Amino acid sequence: MTGPSPAERLVDLLNLEEIDLNIFRGDSPQESLQRVFGGQVAGQALVAAGRTVEDRRPVHSLHAYFLRPGIPGVPIVYQVERVRDGRSFTTRRVIAVQRGRTIFNLTASFHHSEPGFEHQLPMPQVPEPESLPRLADEIREHLGSLPVPLERMARRQAFDLRYVERLRWSPAELKGVEPRSAVWMRAIGSLGDDPLVHTCALTYASDMTLLDAVRLPIEPLWGPRGFDTASLDHAMWFHRPFRADEWFLYQQESPIATGARGLARGQIYDREGKLIVSVMQEGLFRAHAPGRSTDPRSQPQQ
Repeated sequence: MTGPSPAERLVDLLNLEEIDLNIFRGDSPQESLQRVFGGQVAGQALVAAGRTVEDRRPVHSLHAYFLRPGIPGVPIVYQVERVRDGRSFTTRRVIAVQRGRTIFNLTASFHHSEPGFEHQLPMPQVPEPESLPRLADEIREHLGSLPVPLERMARRQAFDLRYVERLRWSPAELKGVEPRSAVWMRAIGSLGDDPLVHTCALTYASDMTLLDAVRLPIEPLWGPRGFDTASLDHAMWFHRPFRADEWFLYQQESPIATGARGLARGQIYDREGKLIVSVMQEGLFRAHAPGRSTDPRSQPQQ
């Protein structure tokens, strides 16, 4: 017998329980060895906010801070404040609480589309996703097989990830590399037809690879790590409707890293080249103490 698909598990993860007016509870799977994946908390918080918007007008932006690491396996309670219900815009503030402590907060604004002028920068010319290897297959090709934690993570991964450029595995391969990355993504399976679910699913995915651009000039994305990394804040602007179970290109770059923090920005395009979402995130990059390193092959982050 086969279990639910990765997409079905993601939809279930985003299906919060309403326990009181403006209060929701979300599951937190015991899948990470260190902390709850930040994209999960952001996606669930946006679900909570969206469920309190009466006319279901779509979200156009969110701004969030990661305040404390979440504890895997412990439910998270989302408290929604209905800040404003205007004729054109709706504003919600969400606080995520775990064991009595605030771990995350988010402000989201919702707005019906209105007629107006349009322009956008063009999508970069990149290979089609079908011509690129799946991330798990690329790692298997290099390592021979996936270590058990990564194999388990790959089976449950909700998104198919395909990097536009092949992964680099040694410091020598990083010489002259710019802080830029691009990856095709789509949910593995159907997410249904609720636009809020697709928005929250893409919010989940937006935290998966964005800080890669900061690390690229310093160390390989896979292998022993020289830095402890954590998302500090996250902002998104949603420009057009989309489906997160269809291919989208996540173009990422880091304009600066300094003071143990790295800034990354991303543009997300659909298959037809329309810019659908813009993203900004800052992350903490704190060097390990001498003699200590973290190997994501044994301690997966997502």
